[in-house]
Amino acid sequence: MVGIEEKIDVEISLIESCIQDFKQNGKSIFLSSSFQSHSIPMLHIFSKIDRSIPVYFVDTGFHFPETIVFCEKISNALDIELNVVSSNIPKIDLITKENRFLFTSDPDLCCQLNKVDPIERVCEQYDVWVTGVRKDQSKVRENFDMIAKGKKGVTRFHAMLNWDYEMINTYIKMHSLPAHPLEEEGYQSVGCSPCTSKPIYDDRSGRWIGMNKTECGLHLGVIKN
Repeated sequence: MVGIEEKIDVEISLIESCIQDFKQNGKSIFLSSSFQSHSIPMLHIFSKIDRSIPVYFVDTGFHFPETIVFCEKISNALDIELNVVSSNIPKIDLITKENRFLFTSDPDLCCQLNKVDPIERVCEQYDVWVTGVRKDQSKVRENFDMIAKGKKGVTRFHAMLNWDYEMINTYIKMHSLPAHPLEEEGYQSVGCSPCTSKPIYDDRSGRWIGMNKTECGLHLGVIKN
């Protein structure tokens, strides 16, 4: 039976092979990260494989302050090329006629404007988008292929797709990687502060509580091969 560390080694070798193939074929690559605890293994792996691949973080303007601080801390520690992108729309234009922010009435549109649109602008500049989504995170993601077509003609590389919770946490312990500061307070999946609560039954159950919503939209534009 293959042990957990052996599984990790196999997955890292696969990531290295895919990145090598992309680069040999002249593909430009970027990586995005939400800078949560479970995001750090992928960032650590890529800092070893190729630190020149740019990392993009979408600053929605609604993040917890702890996330912004953690993002800067990790970027400095791993010496990665961090690029921060945000919406072109002023926050005043995200307030409804009832004087409430858009996330209270139309969270899908809020995510589209503040997360999806900024990343799609980045996608127009590159051939390959590396994301850290995993099959064990949601029903939507469990049907993804490792390499898929995305919006704006970009190729999506789901580098961590076959990793599970145990592999992620084993890797974190192996390399003594830091945790998002809100994890100590019980948060497991951290997004924008207005739409993130402490989880009820699994890691992502604290996202968009009370809403018929499980995805921000970044990972809904995947085309099956």
